[in-house]
Amino acid sequence: MFTAEDIQQLSDKKIDMEVVERQLTYFRDGFPFLRLERPATVGDGIRLLTDEEVDKLGMTYYRKLGRRKACKFVPASGAATRMFKDLYEYLQSDDETGSDAVNELFDRLQDFAFYPDLKKIMKNQQIAASDRKKIAAAILLPEGLNYGNLPKAMLLFHIYRGDGLRTTAMEDHLTEGARYAANLDGTVNLHFTVSPEHQQEFEALVKRKKRIYAEIFNVRYRVSFSQQKPSTDILAVDRNNQPVRDADGRILFRPGGHGALLENLNDIDADIIFIKNVDNVAPDRLKFVMVRYKMALAGLLLELHQQTAIFYRQLRKSKNNKALITKILIFLQERLSFQLPDDISSWEADAVKTYLLKILYRPIRVCGMVRNEAEPGGGPFWVRNNDGSASLQIAESPQIDMNDPQQKAIALSATHFNPVDLVCAVKDGEGNHFNLLDYRDPDTGFISIKSKDGTELKAQELPGLWNGAMAHWNTVFVEVPIETFNPVKTVNDLLRPQHQSSVN
Repeated sequence: MFTAEDIQQLSDKKIDMEVVERQLTYFRDGFPFLRLERPATVGDGIRLLTDEEVDKLGMTYYRKLGRRKACKFVPASGAATRMFKDLYEYLQSDDETGSDAVNELFDRLQDFAFYPDLKKIMKNQQIAASDRKKIAAAILLPEGLNYGNLPKAMLLFHIYRGDGLRTTAMEDHLTEGARYAANLDGTVNLHFTVSPEHQQEFEALVKRKKRIYAEIFNVRYRVSFSQQKPSTDILAVDRNNQPVRDADGRILFRPGGHGALLENLNDIDADIIFIKNVDNVAPDRLKFVMVRYKMALAGLLLELHQQTAIFYRQLRKSKNNKALITKILIFLQERLSFQLPDDISSWEADAVKTYLLKILYRPIRVCGMVRNEAEPGGGPFWVRNNDGSASLQIAESPQIDMNDPQQKAIALSATHFNPVDLVCAVKDGEGNHFNLLDYRDPDTGFISIKSKDGTELKAQELPGLWNGAMAHWNTVFVEVPIETFNPVKTVNDLLRPQHQSSVN
């Protein structure tokens, strides 16, 4: 199946043949579905904090952070193309009327932060306000704003009408980072994963802007970038599960999805890592609630991390200490939301100790969950594991057997969804970095049907970064207010009240 040229191509991408064979096996056999037990709900897998607890945990975060290193990790390689799907369709059609979404965009054009730049382009190119096709082209294409090709992070999202300040999504992450991810020495570490073709532009934008925000917040920014590694690419296959080749006969590869970023995350030297999607930002008037809860999640994380490390050290040194075992069992179930195997009471003492040490020695994540208001996103569930335990997982629809009536009913009964609001502890109690690749579940990827140049092909994605890539982390879910979740999936989302910085 593979030629000498193929093997060289794999070698150049640092992909082992064993990895390719495993990919082909998944294409042939598919991925097993998760076994949902029930949805995680408030009181059963999702913790609801009181106002007093939120404030107390926020103080805990600052008190316990100390000399630990915090970092904010933002996946930012995605282009904004999907944001403008409706506008692209309008531009490419003969229809002058446009859809409701397109009409809303034109009717409220002045409410977008990018309007002043667009207005200059319209003036220079002598585009009339009534010529919607040319305006659409000026927004999307390289001879205009080129917003259809730029990363979301580089688009102007917000305008502050009092002083005319306009901010890109990336700048909002700079200000957020200063407010909850500043270290003891005043350093704010931010890491963006970017596409190769845009890294230079990212670096230029950061260079222009970070000095401004460093002065405002009295911090020092250390901004770093990385790209998805070629070794995480996955070959594409046809309907017969044979590798698809390009016009030159080379194997066609596709990116492995956001799960590929686990390798980038694994390279970050930090104790505490905040993870948030690039488009989930808000103007300053809404940042207080978001910052308050981010700090609370981080405070809870540090509490759990400290207690986990204490129990791990005590258990390693102990010899069949039943009282300690009992405390750990209660801690795992009540604080870390981990349901032990039903038959663990019948195990030998040494087997119980070995198992508990394994469960305690894991990365920890505290995930914010918002009430389900019909926004897209994975849901929080209790999932049955192969060893008989049950743990909290974030599950996407491709991971669920929707043809099974029981599994479908569980999936549809979820009360919350995942806004990608994570705080992670990636080092053990001695400061040693976990190898995060050891804690993913490789059986949680998924397969989809794509096309290239009119040819249908099968594509495969790695276990998602906050799904299967973190399947074997200790996980805690906390309800956070819907005000902390302000995604921009379409350009018209910027017209929502939460993204309008002030009212005229």
